[in-house]
Amino acid sequence: MSREVPDAAAHALLLDDLEQSAFAYFRHEVNAHNGLVRDNTDASAPASIAGTGFALSSYALAVERGVMPRREAAARTRVALRFLWNAPQSDAPDATGAHGFFYHFLDMESGRRVWHCELSTIDSAIALAGVLAAAAYFDRDSDAEKEIRTLGDAIYRRADWTWALDGGREVSLGWRPERGFIPYRWQGYSEALLLYVLGLGSPTHPLPRASYAQWAASYRWMTLYGIEYLYAGPLFIHQLSHVWIDLRGIRDAYMRRKGSDYFENSRRATYVQQEYGRRNPRHFDGYSDVWWGVTASDGPGRTTQRVHGRSRCFYGYHARGAPFGFDDGTLSPWAVAASMPFAPEIVIPSLIKVNATYPGPRRKYGYMCSVNFTFRTSQDGAAWISPRDYAINQGPVGLMVENYRSGLIWKLMRRCPHVVRGLRRAGFDGGWLDEAEPDDR
Repeated sequence: MSREVPDAAAHALLLDDLEQSAFAYFRHEVNAHNGLVRDNTDASAPASIAGTGFALSSYALAVERGVMPRREAAARTRVALRFLWNAPQSDAPDATGAHGFFYHFLDMESGRRVWHCELSTIDSAIALAGVLAAAAYFDRDSDAEKEIRTLGDAIYRRADWTWALDGGREVSLGWRPERGFIPYRWQGYSEALLLYVLGLGSPTHPLPRASYAQWAASYRWMTLYGIEYLYAGPLFIHQLSHVWIDLRGIRDAYMRRKGSDYFENSRRATYVQQEYGRRNPRHFDGYSDVWWGVTASDGPGRTTQRVHGRSRCFYGYHARGAPFGFDDGTLSPWAVAASMPFAPEIVIPSLIKVNATYPGPRRKYGYMCSVNFTFRTSQDGAAWISPRDYAINQGPVGLMVENYRSGLIWKLMRRCPHVVRGLRRAGFDGGWLDEAEPDDR
């Protein structure tokens, strides 16, 4: 696994395009009156609270890359934070949230719960991470930026993480006013790393330290294709927490025992995904060392086709994973791009080849959600391409490319006392964390 980066300077235009086209989603798919971001590009789609969190973080990179004036970015951010702070929080079934958390999907206009969806602890964590990133970035003395910092801190402090435990040791996946807590908890390595760090860092309603150890006890360390790593099947799991937390060179008790860290783990996971594409053990069309990236994504829909004399089952949006887990031949080029910081030496060549040989994945908002070469959309054998773009795809692309280039979001969050406190309470030490400002741990 070579660490050599293939002529990064020569690919500045590629990186600019990746960031700018991803950010275009958050420039256009937003309600300017409340700051909520549409979940996907279907005209009838509701807002996604996680997508709104990605937008709040993305305004910083837009300013730094000259895509949006700072004053406009601050104004958009203040609108969103005012809404999140003032929107109804109660046990009512049509509120925006409860106990400081937010429903997964909200009406784009009113900001109220839609579809009887769950109050999602992980989507709320993504929103809160975006809130904290915005508060860290807008550090000037103007009235707008002062208000952003005040609101950001207040929104974060309001979340009642002890309530989200539902009397147990691990955080619940979510809650519905009609039925109460979802009967599942965050177990096994996942994007919940971000959730636990934010919950542990709360100065008002923190998770107990034991909750993190309980969660980590459910990890699975595996050796696949000769690579040892902490396993999770969907590629996005190995990316999401890294959007906001600089996990390079810092370790918790689990990673100290393994002699690794979570950044190195994600690098290895990226190589496993590429090797899965190259080996293509399930014999899907199109998989290779260029076409890889199996993750949670949109799909062709629940149907069956006979392809090359074999019956194949396909599905819609699903948490796909590799080398184990569900896979129906659906690949996500955006997920390859979001692995940029971990393994640019394989990501950049893959994206260059994809761009040169198949222009379909490049659209208005950058890399599309997913493509399936095995599913036949017509008799001429054209590949299926998702007709939608998603906020939770475009957000990681822009932010992770910027972290690769400048470490912007990592630097912002490294000086956030709540994140520092959460990491230390989780047992992390080493690297930049040992040099961070002391906290009230």
